[in-house]
Amino acid sequence: MNLNNIVIKSKILCCIFLLGSVMISSAYAQKHIEKEESKPIPVLETSDHPYSSLRIPALAVTQKGTLLAFAAGRIDSGSDWADMDLVMRRSVDGGNTWQALQVVAEREGKTPVDNPTPIVGKDGTVHLIYQRDYARAFYTSSTDDGKTWSAAKDITGVFDAFKDEYDWKVLAPGPGHSIQLTSGRLIVPVWLADSDVETPHRSHRPSRIATIYSDDNGITWQRGALIPDVPGFTNPSETMAVELSDGRVMLNIRNESTERRRGVSYSDDGISGWTAPEYVDELFEPICMATIVRVDNPGVSPYLLFVNPDSKDIPKHPRRNLTIKLSADEGKTWSVARVLNEGVSGYSDLAMGPDGTVYCLYETRKENSKGVSLYLKKFDVQPLIDAL
Repeated sequence: MNLNNIVIKSKILCCIFLLGSVMISSAYAQKHIEKEESKPIPVLETSDHPYSSLRIPALAVTQKGTLLAFAAGRIDSGSDWADMDLVMRRSVDGGNTWQALQVVAEREGKTPVDNPTPIVGKDGTVHLIYQRDYARAFYTSSTDDGKTWSAAKDITGVFDAFKDEYDWKVLAPGPGHSIQLTSGRLIVPVWLADSDVETPHRSHRPSRIATIYSDDNGITWQRGALIPDVPGFTNPSETMAVELSDGRVMLNIRNESTERRRGVSYSDDGISGWTAPEYVDELFEPICMATIVRVDNPGVSPYLLFVNPDSKDIPKHPRRNLTIKLSADEGKTWSVARVLNEGVSGYSDLAMGPDGTVYCLYETRKENSKGVSLYLKKFDVQPLIDAL
């Protein structure tokens, strides 16, 4: 074969290779659709409220469509151990405007009041669990869409029931929304830390996770089983639950393992028989709270939506690049992704409106601002589904 023929054939092969590369890139781009450009709505800003930082978002949409945005109003710093109140704002117009800030649980001395974990019940009741000083847990509820709340009930005894098995020094529910199962059971993921040394700022590690539950609409609460302690699955903590189409409950778990991937565990009833945690390769773990929600799809398996700061391609993996991902097979794979916020992004919480609108309440920080504020983005899930 002469040199000219070799050159011609090489050019043809090169063109075929480039065409294939373009086709592959195009297919990938279809799965990673354009950045969500809806304008973020300020919900809780440090400039508007007497707090140095507003963190740990939890979002609920009531049966009537009222949005309830919960947060920890941290007073002297953004620390987990800062002096703080548990606060909330309501919106009755889909998040466009927000009513005055409401203190749901006021601080007692200089102790944190944090980890809001709301559940919207099928009967319209909004259940809420939170912690004080990472040492006590409380339950309250609202039957008027968050306008008023019942007297808080101390449910620390439920956590004390773990002590024979795991001698915790720190307790916390959630944070972020939790769920009522089809059976009517209320379940709340919780994490417990057995700190080596008790100090005013007790460590959040080493840690284990479990669920607590109520089968009588919040009147009484019981402990569930601890999730198996698997070597290498390090310090599981902030966890969120979702019910699958077959009635099983899947926990999506923050952890500090070297794999830097989210963990999942499954239970038939949400309280027992938890499987050993497994890693989800498509869900990067920046070591940050994340959120997951189910989107019903009549006649077929529901979709799942997941949000966290996907910073796997950013050096040192800071909490940036808040990204929503969609699964059409109940979490086995995550086929579609869209960036919600490229900048500083921390904790977040998802909620679905009665009309199918998706709401995401998330932490961010403005340029030249030390404190963290909470913003809301809302969008239609259909473009994500169409990109499958």
